[in-house]
Amino acid sequence: MTVLEFVHWVIMAGLEPSLEVTERRPAPTLPADASLTFVNADTTWLVQIPLRDPTASRRWYNILLDPWLTGSQSDVASWFSKQSHAVEPALGGIGEVEQFCRKVEELSGRRSETSGDTNHADSPTSPSLIDAVAISHEFTDHCHEATLRQCDPSVPVFANRKAVDLIRGWKHFDTVIESPPFDGEHSNWREASVDPLPTIMITFPLSSDPDDSDPTAEAIIYTPHGIHAPSLSSVASAAPSIRTLALLHGLHDVSIDWGQQLNLGAHNGLAAQRALHARYWIGTHDEEKKGGGLVSWFLRRKAITVEDALLEAAAKGDGEAKEEGNVLGDGEFMELGNGKSAILA
Repeated sequence: MTVLEFVHWVIMAGLEPSLEVTERRPAPTLPADASLTFVNADTTWLVQIPLRDPTASRRWYNILLDPWLTGSQSDVASWFSKQSHAVEPALGGIGEVEQFCRKVEELSGRRSETSGDTNHADSPTSPSLIDAVAISHEFTDHCHEATLRQCDPSVPVFANRKAVDLIRGWKHFDTVIESPPFDGEHSNWREASVDPLPTIMITFPLSSDPDDSDPTAEAIIYTPHGIHAPSLSSVASAAPSIRTLALLHGLHDVSIDWGQQLNLGAHNGLAAQRALHARYWIGTHDEEKKGGGLVSWFLRRKAITVEDALLEAAAKGDGEAKEEGNVLGDGEFMELGNGKSAILA
């Protein structure tokens, strides 16, 4: 299992006034919490991680996940599989994502005119405010060439092996890096970070106090197609320890008639959430897209709710599911629609 093939340790945010924002608590002078913005109705997310240095020219480190913001997507050939969004993305291209990030910096109140640093939100000539792009899968609804080519070539891209080969073949980006492994043999999450990605971009410390001896970190686990609960054992054995802030796992069970499972759905998501004790479970990759091509005739989708998953677990004798008031154990399910944001406090 690799970090970006199945599991992503990344954290997201967004505060654009034109989008609907859900805040868990008022924003502090220096941002203390990461947050998520659902950039489209499928599985494109913007991650903004608060930077702890009060002297820095920016407040946020921005990571864009699986951007598909324009046009349709096709795998193999259009006659085989072609899809388009049923709902227009809240941000309709990389330029709008850049504007969004710039607005977040402005709303955060950071001004750097006196710092002499030109890399800040107030400068019209500043480089991209997207600090990294992460690609979870080589399929074009995750690795969308037309969208990715809108990114500044200087933005580093992290992806799994197959996606890395595709992206390098475009000869657009200066830096394309295969995501490092995070498994039983590599349980130290600090070792799963590679340049130019800082260690805190894999997880970030719970405390900004340099004298705090507690090395525990928080993480978001992003698994758009789902991951079986036993495969998450490396999280429990991670060193230093990791608390799962959020699990991004879809609700819909999606398969193809000839037996290929595509998205594992809510029943698996519930098992994963309980294995991780995630504070939040957030749905992803559940957009019912407009499809065409041969595959569309054989695609099967079961829309399952969290309540459905809980009822089935209870019917199977799951004591945890039957316990009164214990809906998701330690956490809660959060539904974010296209263009909505949440601070993960």
